[in-house]
Amino acid sequence: MARQTKPLSVKEIESAKPKEADYVLYDGDGLELLIKSSGSKIWQFRYIRPVTKKRAKKSIGSYPSVTLADARNYRAESRSLLAKQIDPQEHQQEQLRSSLEAKTNTFQLVAERWWNVKKASVTEDYAEDIWRSLERDVFPAIGDVSVTDIKAHTLVQAVQPVQARGALETVRRLCQRINEVMIYAQNTGLIDAVPSVNIGKAFEKPQKKNMPSIRPDQLPQLMQTMRTASISLSTRCLFMWQLLTITRPAEAAEALWEEVDIEAREWKIPAARMKMNRDHTVPLSDEAIAILEMMKPLSGNREFIFPSRIKPNQPMNSQTVNASLKRAGFGGVLVSHGLRSIASTALNEQGFPPDVIEAALGSCG
Repeated sequence: MARQTKPLSVKEIESAKPKEADYVLYDGDGLELLIKSSGSKIWQFRYIRPVTKKRAKKSIGSYPSVTLADARNYRAESRSLLAKQIDPQEHQQEQLRSSLEAKTNTFQLVAERWWNVKKASVTEDYAEDIWRSLERDVFPAIGDVSVTDIKAHTLVQAVQPVQARGALETVRRLCQRINEVMIYAQNTGLIDAVPSVNIGKAFEKPQKKNMPSIRPDQLPQLMQTMRTASISLSTRCLFMWQLLTITRPAEAAEALWEEVDIEAREWKIPAARMKMNRDHTVPLSDEAIAILEMMKPLSGNREFIFPSRIKPNQPMNSQTVNASLKRAGFGGVLVSHGLRSIASTALNEQGFPPDVIEAALGSCG
């Protein structure tokens, strides 16, 4: 018959005095109290490791900070784990590791790491817009939540207040940006599956608004007005460049000299700068080449064809042409993005195939 260990009492523990050598008081089932010669009393738990079958010992803490009841609770929890073939010490280490990961992998911290990668491929203004939108509408709701704890409904609930205020286009952008953050989390090994893939389907779609534009037969009036408008030569050149290349405002404003091959008469825009994320080649007309010749002395050997006057190492703002159109009296009638519509209408009316027009606009994909 196995020897029974008499459980310890608080009185017995309190009365235990230090001796010349350390000694142990047993409570049974692996729990013991080490009485040190220095007078300190330390709880220990002895057990057999489930896999290696080797003896192991774990210090639980000092008495009375860890009470008799606390020590027995630890023993009970450890025995429960051992019954499931789980090593208590390895379990504790895993919990600490998970806790540390949760603190360092909150949505906001992961989003910041993603953003630092993302901003290298977009303009400074666009990068700032991304971060401000997350700061304003997402971080207050889930910024402190670990990405491992985020579910689809967590994200939907975070964005619902934005939908409630009617900002459906903002909702669309937020869903896209949240999804990019979660894909980054998956790609860096933080999560196994991306919960954000279809969250956009939980919201109303924003109504597509046509950009204010004019008909092609009104183009001569536009050209005459902009020719005499009180704007800088660089702005006038950017306006003409955007009109001649039928590119989007940001694509035109951020054009780089290295993207242009004047001898081949081509402007090759890399996929990273295109809305459809595909390389786009624009053939350059004589008028477009003339714009480049005018901008050479104005750009001063900088990388951007249309450098900012205030910050020469950055491109002109993509809304510069839009602002000049407003000042010229086209507010509410024509926006810079609407210049593409003029070209689209003209090409359609001249009978060009739709796929050719889409390719020229860089909209197919």
